[in-house]
Amino acid sequence: MITSTSAPARTSTFASLKVRNYKLFFYGGLLSNTGTWMGRVAQTWLVLTILTDNSATAVGYLAALQFLPMALLGPWGGAVADRFPKRTILIWTQVFLSINAGILALLVLTNTTELWHVYALALMLGAISAVDNPTRQAFASEMVGPDLLPNAVGLNSASFNGARLVGPALAGVLIALWGVGPAMVINAVSFLPVIIALVAMNPAELTPAPLRRGRGAVREGLRYVAGRPDIQLIMFIVFMLGTFGMNFQITNALMATEVYDVGADAYGALGSIMAIGSLSAALMAARRPRPRLSMLLGALGGFAVSTTLLALAPTYLTFAIMLVPVGLTALTVMTTANASVQLTTEPAVRGRVMALYMTIFLGGTPLGSPVIGWIGDAWGARWTLLIGGIATGIAFAVGMFYALRNNEWRLPSWRELRGYPDPVPLDADEAPAR
Repeated sequence: MITSTSAPARTSTFASLKVRNYKLFFYGGLLSNTGTWMGRVAQTWLVLTILTDNSATAVGYLAALQFLPMALLGPWGGAVADRFPKRTILIWTQVFLSINAGILALLVLTNTTELWHVYALALMLGAISAVDNPTRQAFASEMVGPDLLPNAVGLNSASFNGARLVGPALAGVLIALWGVGPAMVINAVSFLPVIIALVAMNPAELTPAPLRRGRGAVREGLRYVAGRPDIQLIMFIVFMLGTFGMNFQITNALMATEVYDVGADAYGALGSIMAIGSLSAALMAARRPRPRLSMLLGALGGFAVSTTLLALAPTYLTFAIMLVPVGLTALTVMTTANASVQLTTEPAVRGRVMALYMTIFLGGTPLGSPVIGWIGDAWGARWTLLIGGIATGIAFAVGMFYALRNNEWRLPSWRELRGYPDPVPLDADEAPAR
């Protein structure tokens, strides 16, 4: 279950950074995530303005090809994560990711890039990530243990969204001055800090899960999830969120150009504004000692409402302001769901379960992006956001039915939202003497 009967003390926002292995991983990841965001911006700009004549369809194919391998290979990637030492796997995946990014940078610098090159490398990136993502998710608990896992999940999200504030801006400056090549070179080099951090870790301070040998690993993971309705509920929620709610690369562009008629600078600012809410949510998540179903559903309901209001925003300014609560609630759903699945899953199958989780969450992108694009063409830009609000509202209703049926619903207090645990009443034998 998601809830816990114990009442752990409030968690310090940066508690996991006291663990040396995690501290190395966090700072290496922060540098790498910055490079990743620079690479994403440069890659999109390359396809949109250099290799095509502002073809949104080509950008959509790029996104689909990058996430398609997760949908096809995710369960296999989880089996790999549970079969071999996760630290070793991550070292090799980071090496291959760096080589993949380096090839694209070399093609750009030598002016030999063609669109099919970018598509092929995006497909390869997705295939490597199908192994890297579940391994990286499951490796967090091996670095910090179950007590600090929610904190580590929150800090990982803070690292990603903090880099999201800096990376696109740096990429924009580099592209304006020297083109997309330098930004792609930095992306290729940015994987080195993670590799160095992994090599510098002390293996004796890790708590590795038992390795799974033999055949049938994928089927075993599927059977485990089939017997866990609480995990099935979380996976349904993140599927609806990821497939229909988290298409802001498309929806923001459509709203900026078709509804508000603003330029590229104003459109680019929307991503950074949304990252303010996401980063705030990640830091608050790092303070919470445990995930709760009520927190997950409360954030999901907040996302459905705020996304609907976002779709109805009358001006660019109100749209930009509403992106902050949208980013905050979306990230709260993701961090709570991630920590809940990891904390309630047996260590021996955690890699496979997290692979299924990432497959469902990210694997819906190749399905959702074309659907959202078609809706934008047929019904208008505002409907691309309204559909996300409706879909996540349905997921909220399903989650509420489950919670009420299993007596797991209670409203989170303001103290708990900020990371302070509510006091738990003492049992009779624990009451202080008069």
